[in-house]
Amino acid sequence: MVNIGLIGAGRIAHVHANTIAANPNAQLVAIADPYQPAAQELGGRFGATVLSDAQDLFALDNLDAVVICSPTPQHPQHIIAAAKAGLPALCEKPIALDYEAAKQLEKDLEGLNPTIMLGFNRRFDPSFAAIKALVDRGEIGQVEQVTITSRDPEAPSPQYVATSGGIFKDMTIHDFDMARFFLGDIVEVFAYGQNFDPEIKKANDFDATMILLRNANGVVATIINSRHCAPGYDQRLEVFGADGVLNADNVRATTVELSTSNFSASKEPYLNFFLERYAQAYSNELNTFLDAIAHGQTPTPNVTDGIKALQIAEAAQESALTGTSITLS
Repeated sequence: MVNIGLIGAGRIAHVHANTIAANPNAQLVAIADPYQPAAQELGGRFGATVLSDAQDLFALDNLDAVVICSPTPQHPQHIIAAAKAGLPALCEKPIALDYEAAKQLEKDLEGLNPTIMLGFNRRFDPSFAAIKALVDRGEIGQVEQVTITSRDPEAPSPQYVATSGGIFKDMTIHDFDMARFFLGDIVEVFAYGQNFDPEIKKANDFDATMILLRNANGVVATIINSRHCAPGYDQRLEVFGADGVLNADNVRATTVELSTSNFSASKEPYLNFFLERYAQAYSNELNTFLDAIAHGQTPTPNVTDGIKALQIAEAAQESALTGTSITLS
């Protein structure tokens, strides 16, 4: 049984708490969050010790691992604390608020031999993972193009947008990692930002974007993002190769189609929230983390993946603001 401590008691912490509780090989034993009402509520549900300071959590002697769901600016300090305590950590994305902080974290981790996994859960989505397995087996030959569509059902509040790091860091970061999952390292970034929501524009962010990423072999990924989508949570992936095409379509509550004299093949809306759409991915992610701990392996995605995704995010931001393509070193 792996005893897990949870840092943070917000929305994503609830996701991980439920995933831990559903795993027969893990149990949630402690939660740390300075906002005690949220921590007490979550801790009471799972019978976990509740703390107000994450440093007190790291001092516990009954922990085997931690899951870091604190605000993004605190991720580096909590990752370092976990490494110094010898505790494997699963940390939510992004790894830091900016690329400079992420590179400093990389330096600070030298010599600590940490076991850190980044929460890019979409790698563990059954459909996306199946496509990756087929690509790796050579089923569609040389990959030439990847198209990633990711649209949220509705925009977050302007208050959230103003402190989130922007669309490229808080939303598209998942898609940057997915592109790297298939293409490897990216050498060129071009992004076009769009503003249709005046409140998001006031917060100095974009509410939609189109992005092109290129690797050293000339393979290109196209990412399509929007913060709003009337049919629901739009999550699709296409990988086009020399010998075939692989597609993962949207997930719906059922596979029922309705046809009448007025229309044909009407389907239910897409699942309307990331917690529903990626529930299995979160479970698979935790299982992968626990398996890595059990076998003394280094889990992926890792710190390097987090840093490279953040580098792409900042390049996309620069490209969208300047209208130029950005070359990555």
